[in-house]
Amino acid sequence: METQEEHSDHTRFTLLIISIALANFIAAFDATIVSVANPTISALFNILPGTTSSTLTVYVLVMAGLVLIFGSISDTIGYKKMFLTGFGIFTLGSFSCGFFPVFFDSFPALVASRAIQGIGASMITAIGPAMVAAFLPMEMRGKAMGTIFTFAGLGMALGPTVGGILIQYLSWSWIFYINIPIGVCAILLGLIVIPDLAGAQWIPGFDWAGAVLFFLGLAFLLFSISEGQAYGWMNPVIIGSMLLAICSLCLFMFCELRSNQPLLELRLFKQRNFFMINALTILMFVAFNGLVYLVPFYLQLVLKLSPYITGLVFTSFPVALMVGGICAGMLFNKIGGRNINIIGCIPLITGYFLAYYFQIFENYWYMVVCLVLVGMGSGLIWTSASNMVIHSVSKKYQGMISSFMSLSRFIPLIVGIPIFNIIFMLGIPDFPLTGGMNMQKLVSIDVVNLSLGFHQAFAYAFFVSILILIVAFFAYQQVHPDYRADPQPDTEIGKT
Repeated sequence: METQEEHSDHTRFTLLIISIALANFIAAFDATIVSVANPTISALFNILPGTTSSTLTVYVLVMAGLVLIFGSISDTIGYKKMFLTGFGIFTLGSFSCGFFPVFFDSFPALVASRAIQGIGASMITAIGPAMVAAFLPMEMRGKAMGTIFTFAGLGMALGPTVGGILIQYLSWSWIFYINIPIGVCAILLGLIVIPDLAGAQWIPGFDWAGAVLFFLGLAFLLFSISEGQAYGWMNPVIIGSMLLAICSLCLFMFCELRSNQPLLELRLFKQRNFFMINALTILMFVAFNGLVYLVPFYLQLVLKLSPYITGLVFTSFPVALMVGGICAGMLFNKIGGRNINIIGCIPLITGYFLAYYFQIFENYWYMVVCLVLVGMGSGLIWTSASNMVIHSVSKKYQGMISSFMSLSRFIPLIVGIPIFNIIFMLGIPDFPLTGGMNMQKLVSIDVVNLSLGFHQAFAYAFFVSILILIVAFFAYQQVHPDYRADPQPDTEIGKT
């Protein structure tokens, strides 16, 4: 029978999981919710539609560019300080996004406020898996990871739907104000349930050079990919930006290999399992983000569904993602991560295969089946792979690897959507590749030609899902001695 002390510990652990899940949910939620407000923002501030995309670009750039930095700093100052400070900054940034652009009638104020949001989001998402590994008992970590990453996927998928409802019935400012009560609750909860354990003392040799190079490399890469279609891929500006991205990232890797306190320990990638599991996650998110981006277009332009019905249909995806994540968390300690990954590939591949063979005359229930299958498979793989990664390296790298796991979720968001965008446009006969994709261009194309573009994009997703299955077969579960009941001497970095 459970004692009062055990019940108290279980309650505290559950509340800790909720606080971490809230952080991952709200950061991912705000990465996608602003997309539905772009037409309203464009009209309000009298700016070009393409300019409004900077609200997403700045947020994702700041979050992805700083997440490794805050992951390393969290190992030094402690997770509680990082979590509470991050949520405080994120909540203030959310208020700023909703209030100051309207008060000053200034679009730059919105962009600056989104950057503040991005700083806070990078702090709270950098340490989620590390906190699970540090504060929860082994038997609860599988379910905890399942819950946390399911909420992150849920936030990413629900953002556009909830954003549309808030804009329709309240105003665009409420897509940011909605974060304030969530942020306040998360801060109060974190004050109570997160253990106040200090990290190591500050290390003067922090890798600032690596931090700057990584941020610059990511910024140039994001600009090249997001603006390549508008400028033209052979434009000197795009070519120069891509070269600067390559140079910055190469210098970053050189600095990391020579640094005593690297931002990211690259030698960890010499471990085959560590490399394969991260490759599995990145591939899954490349296909994941492409689907999230294209399916709403498909439902509205090909099936002629209203935005409201589109939102309802698409809700099946995050629900299935949540179910898959919870199932993976429950099964992880029973059948192992590798088996879950392979099992997850079955609905994933089936869903993309069915999406590829989708016919114009089919009703939306067919697409619901596709979304449920892909969501279930993605939830299984994401949760399982995350558990495998965080337990495959020494505890001293918890913050670093936790932040890299967040990065592996957002880099495919930056890269995956433009790739799917290009493949989609290449599949449409005589579609102009310059200037990017927008609703004005798409509504002028007949349904048959549009469906050809979607079929080509879904074929690419199906191909990626086959690669995921191949990688899953070679990604074995390996638990580091730090996480075993009877620890053994640590192995040298980079050696299995």
